[in-house]
Amino acid sequence: MRRRLSLVVGACAAVALAGVGTIAYLGGGDRETPGTAVWNAAAEHSTPTPDAPTGSPSTSSAPRPAPATEAAPTPQATGPGPAQTGAPRDGETADAGQPIGTVETVDRTLGYLLGAERRTTLRFPGAEYVKVHFSRIALLPGDYLTVSDPQGRESHRYEGITRDAVSGLTRAVFHEGEPEATGERWAMSVSGDTAVVELHTTSADPLGLNTAFGGLGVGIDRVARGYTRPERVEAAQELSREQAGPGREESVCGGDEKSDAACYKSTDPMAYTRSKAVARLLINGTELCTAWRIGTQNRLVTNNHCFATSKDAYNTEVWFNYQCAKCGGYDVFQSTKVWGDKVLATDKTLDFTLFTVESFASVQKFGYLTLDTARPAAGTQLYIPQHPAGDPTAIAMSSGERGSNCAVDNPAYTGYASASDVSYFCDTEGGSSGSPVISRKTNKVVALHHFGGCPNSGVRADLLNERIKSLV
Repeated sequence: MRRRLSLVVGACAAVALAGVGTIAYLGGGDRETPGTAVWNAAAEHSTPTPDAPTGSPSTSSAPRPAPATEAAPTPQATGPGPAQTGAPRDGETADAGQPIGTVETVDRTLGYLLGAERRTTLRFPGAEYVKVHFSRIALLPGDYLTVSDPQGRESHRYEGITRDAVSGLTRAVFHEGEPEATGERWAMSVSGDTAVVELHTTSADPLGLNTAFGGLGVGIDRVARGYTRPERVEAAQELSREQAGPGREESVCGGDEKSDAACYKSTDPMAYTRSKAVARLLINGTELCTAWRIGTQNRLVTNNHCFATSKDAYNTEVWFNYQCAKCGGYDVFQSTKVWGDKVLATDKTLDFTLFTVESFASVQKFGYLTLDTARPAAGTQLYIPQHPAGDPTAIAMSSGERGSNCAVDNPAYTGYASASDVSYFCDTEGGSSGSPVISRKTNKVVALHHFGGCPNSGVRADLLNERIKSLV
């Protein structure tokens, strides 16, 4: 749901993207002093543990390609469902992912020839993350590439593992172990405003191949980087101008009652534990949404308006455990970042996309959610774990001036189709699209959040279940 960017949401919220990985930053108001890193030891079971540490530096086995120019047709889920009716009503918005960054053009080369650079630093002062795009990677056998933060505590390694019989060069593996000889590719983002890209050579060159093959090396042509704080303010103002007019209310209904997920660790441990199954999405390097694991298999759900094709899934980062370590604190846990993989089903009317991720084993420990197949009654108390404005996980469990707890306002609310939604006054913001709306009674998902407008609303879980039950 595209809404006004929030600059401060809870004590940890203004950390935004800067604290992902093993480096934590202070946030909230004007406080920007670096904090201490939070390290966690990896849990070995599938049940999420609130402080489950992830321990080692973040790594990945391969850079990402640009998918084929024509993506394969996206399958539609089968089963009954309401007819598509088009745009949302006045007072509601459901747009593309919340904008959080921009793409800069750069021209950097790492090479083998005498005098060529083997290491380059890309710094964008104040940016909340840096994501490198490679125009080419051609390495000698055994050599590899790293993209890391300056301290090397968040580091992603990319290796060439297949050899061209003619040239003797290695090519990188891009997608689940499949080699790709050509094509563009994105690296996983690193947190903060600086990325260090380094070419590591591991073997001698007795035959002089580095000179003979002048085309060897790495080209960097673009960088996606997060907005600076002033740019976030400007983006918020621009969204306000875009959304000005009758009925264009804020998605924060009354006072903003969201709190850091960590605030519920002792007061509502079930809600805190369930929040671990919720992930932050970075889509195509510059946009935000929320997603969550559904069921025990490799399945995640977000909104159709966030992305709808495997092409976009391939270029989406999925961040688990992006949470504040303490209620009202500033440090965040090290995130576990994985790539989106395949879209299994999507539907515009029910505004859902069901997809898989790569490296699924690394995120199983964060647990999963299940759908409630019964439509909730009016007054059912709710909570919504989410990544508002891309900030660390917050939970909406209070409805401001509408009452002490967020609850179902209308269980047959009109979304993209008549009676397709559940409405509520729980606080949400841009970036919260795709969040699970969970019953406090059953701790199951009763709706997939997608609209703001006070009331806010989500697609009914019973309708969603009919469309995807054969796939989860």
